[in-house]
Amino acid sequence: MEINTKNVKYDENLSPMMKQYFDIVDKYQDCIIFFRVGDFYETFFDQAKTVSKQLNLVLTGKECGLDEKAPMCGVPHHAVDVYMSKLVKLGYKIAIAEQVEDPKTAKGIVKREVTKIVTPGTVLAQEYLDDKANNFILSIYYRSGSFGIALFDFSTGDFIISDVSDIKSVNDMLTKYEPKEVLINDNIYNSNLDIESIKYKNIALTLVDKSYCDLDMLKNPDNELLSKVLKTMPNFNDIKYNNSVLASIAVYNYVKENQKSELSHIEKIEYMDDSTCMYLDTATIKNLELTEGIRDRENNGTLINVLDMTMTAMGGRLLYRYIEEPLKNYDLILYRQEALKGFIQSGIDLIELRDYLNSIYDLERIVTRIVMKHANARDLIAFKNSIYVLPYVKTILKTFKSQFANDLIMTFDTLKDLYNLIDESIVDDPPLLLRDGGIIKDGFNEEIDKLRHSKTDGKKWLIELEEKERNKTGIKNMKIKYSRLTGYLFEVSNVYKGEIPEYFIRKQTLSNAERYITKELQELQAVILNAEDRLGNVEYEVFQDVREKIASEIDRIKNVATDISKIDVLSNLAYVAIKNKYVCPNINTDGIIKIVDGRHPVIEKLNANNTFIANDTYLDSNNYIDIITGPNMAGKSTYMRQVALICLMAHMGSFVPAKEANISLLDRIFTRVGASDDLTKGQSTFMVEMSEVANIVEKATENSLIILDEIGRGTSTYDGLSIAWAVVEYISKKIKAKTLFATHYHELTELEGKVDGVNNFNVEIIEKDDDIKFLRKIVRGFAKKSYGIAVAKLAGIPKEITDSAKVHLERLMEADKK
Repeated sequence: MEINTKNVKYDENLSPMMKQYFDIVDKYQDCIIFFRVGDFYETFFDQAKTVSKQLNLVLTGKECGLDEKAPMCGVPHHAVDVYMSKLVKLGYKIAIAEQVEDPKTAKGIVKREVTKIVTPGTVLAQEYLDDKANNFILSIYYRSGSFGIALFDFSTGDFIISDVSDIKSVNDMLTKYEPKEVLINDNIYNSNLDIESIKYKNIALTLVDKSYCDLDMLKNPDNELLSKVLKTMPNFNDIKYNNSVLASIAVYNYVKENQKSELSHIEKIEYMDDSTCMYLDTATIKNLELTEGIRDRENNGTLINVLDMTMTAMGGRLLYRYIEEPLKNYDLILYRQEALKGFIQSGIDLIELRDYLNSIYDLERIVTRIVMKHANARDLIAFKNSIYVLPYVKTILKTFKSQFANDLIMTFDTLKDLYNLIDESIVDDPPLLLRDGGIIKDGFNEEIDKLRHSKTDGKKWLIELEEKERNKTGIKNMKIKYSRLTGYLFEVSNVYKGEIPEYFIRKQTLSNAERYITKELQELQAVILNAEDRLGNVEYEVFQDVREKIASEIDRIKNVATDISKIDVLSNLAYVAIKNKYVCPNINTDGIIKIVDGRHPVIEKLNANNTFIANDTYLDSNNYIDIITGPNMAGKSTYMRQVALICLMAHMGSFVPAKEANISLLDRIFTRVGASDDLTKGQSTFMVEMSEVANIVEKATENSLIILDEIGRGTSTYDGLSIAWAVVEYISKKIKAKTLFATHYHELTELEGKVDGVNNFNVEIIEKDDDIKFLRKIVRGFAKKSYGIAVAKLAGIPKEITDSAKVHLERLMEADKK
C-alpha cells in the first residue's frame, strides 16, 4: 500500500531527530516507519495521521523545528506486535527504526537504523498468524516460457519449490496455498500471469530487484541456500530446475534483506512434483469445498471442518496438506492406513495420547522466534512445557502396533537436555518484557545471585539510614523517596523545615515538603542503582545465552516438531474414524471403484436428525461412465461429490464414510460443478465452464475420476446438448476415465448401449399429482422428465406462475414434436 510522506519536505529548519527520521523515510518510501523514541515507537506527519486513523489512536504533536508541531502517533514498545499486526493485515509494510546505541552514552542525537521490515509474509506475532494455516510467501520466477515456484513460510521455516510449465498451475497454487505475499521478477510481464487478479485478491505484490535473482548464485555451491537445494535436488543444474531455484533465491534474499538476519531456521527444502501426491486443481479444491466454502469462504461445511480434530497447530497445518495433496503412492497409503489401525485398536491409549498432544504448543513457530531472537522468556517456558510431555508420548507410542509407530520410536528425541536447561535457568512465571528482569532462577548464575543480594541488602541499608537520620535529627516523619527522575531523596514536610541540618542539600521543592540529598545517601544510591542496572543487563545476557543454546539445536527441534505433527494427524484421523463410524477402504490397482452405503462426510454431519440416505457406487474398466438424471434438489450433486470425497479421503490414507469401500488407485480427481463466472478475467459463466472441461479432457487419464455436473447449460439447448454428447463420447473413446455425469439433457440417456462404458442412473422420487418427494436414492434407469416446475413449486414460486409455466411447457413440447 502506498504511503504518503510528501506533505513535509526535508527542511534545514527541522530538528536533528526529524532530519534523521526523514533520512530513513527516503530510504523506505513504501513503508510506515516505526521510529523508536524511548519506550514508544512513534510515527510522524502523514504517517502519523494514517496510523491514528487505522488503529483508532490519539493523534498528538511534537516540536520539530518548524512553525507548527509535527503530527505524531505512537505505540508502546511492549505492545508493538499487536499494533503492527493490525497494520500489516490492512496491507501496510512496517520498517522498524530502532535505537542502536544507548541514549545514556550517546553523543548528540541517538543513532537509529532500520533493523527489520515487517510484511504480510514475515510477521511472527501470534495475533496475526492463523494457528492451523501456513503464512506463505509465493515467489514466481518466469523465464524461457516456464515458471519456477517457491513457497516459504517464514513463521515455520517450511520451504517448498516446484517447476511448472503453464499459467494454470501457477493459478492453482495461488488458490491452494493462499499466500499472503507474492514476489515476481520483471520477466513476468512477458507471461500470461494475471497480475491484476492477484491484486484483486488483496495479496501483497512485490516486484523484486534483479539482484535478488542472481544467476551467478547457481554457480556457487557454497551458498547456504543452494546447499539445501542440492540436498533436495542433486540434479538441479538441469535447466528445467533452474527457475524454481531462482524463485527460491529471490524469496530467500527478500526475506533475509527485510529481516536483516540469517534464515537459519530453514531446515530443508522440499521439491514438489506429482510422483507421490495427487495434483488437485483450483476447480476441484473449490467445488469439493475441501478447506473453504464456495459461498462464504469459511471452513464451516467443509471437509477440513469434519476431519480436523487435531490437538496441535502443527498437526492442523499438516492436515491441510494431507487433504489438498492426497497420495497416489500405493505403499504410502497403506502405511498410513496401518498407522490408523494401530491407533484404533488401542482406543484408550489413543485418548491418552491425544491428551498429551494437547499440551504441546506450536514448536515450529516457537523455534523460529527463538532462532530469529524474537522469543521472550514466556516462549521458552511454553517450549519447556511442550517438551515435558515428550517422554510420555514416546512411551505410549510403544503400545500402538504399526510400522509408523515402530519407525518413530527408533528415532524419537525427547529433548531432555533442553528441558533441563530451561528448567534450571528460567523462572516458571517470567515477566513479559525481558528488560524487566526477574527471569533467571536463583542459583543458575553466580553474578546474578550476588547482584540480587546487593539489591536486597541495599533496601535494608536504606531502611537503616532512614531510621538513623530520624533519630539524629528528631524529624519523625522523615522518609526516603525514590523516582526515576531524581533518584533517592529524603522527604521532609514543611513543618520541620527549620530543623534541617546543614549536611542536607536541598534538591526539590514540593507543595508541602522539601526533598534533600546527603553524601551518605548518594553513596548508597550509587551502590543500589548500579546493582539494579547491572542485574538487568546480566539477566538479559544470560537469557540470550540460554536462547542461543536452544537455537543451536534447531535441527533436533524441527525433527521433533515433524514427528509430533505426523502423530497428531494420523491419530486424529483414527479418532475421527471411530467417532464417525468410518471404515478402512481397500486400495486396488484393478480400476475398480466399489462403494457400499457411501455417505457424504460433510452433509451427514450437518444433518441433525441422522436421516442421510447412503448410496452405492460401482465403476470399473467396462462400466466407467454413469449418466445421472433427476430433478434439481434431488441429490445428484451431493452424491457425486460424496464419491469424489470418499476417493480423496482413501488416497489421504484416511478411513471413509461407507459400509464397505474398494477404491482404485487414482492419479487425478477432476470436478466441473455449478455455474460461476470470473469477472476479473472477463470470462462468462459458459467460458469458465468450457475452460474447466477443456482442462479435464486434456489432462485426465483412464486412472482419473471425473465429476461433471450440468455441462453445456450456459448456452442454447441444442449447442449445450451437442457439447455434452460429444464430451461423453470423447471420454468413452479417448480417455476411459471413471466418470459421473449429471445432466438434465435426457437425450444423453440414449448413449447407454451405444457408447462403451455408459450406464444410466437416476435419483429416485415419488410423484403424486403435481407434487414430488425426493428419496435421495441413486438407482438404475433414467428420469423421464426434469420436474423443474414441481421443484419451482417446492421453492415457493407462486401457483399462478407455475400453472402458467405448465401451459407454456405443453405448448413448447407440442411445437418440438412438429
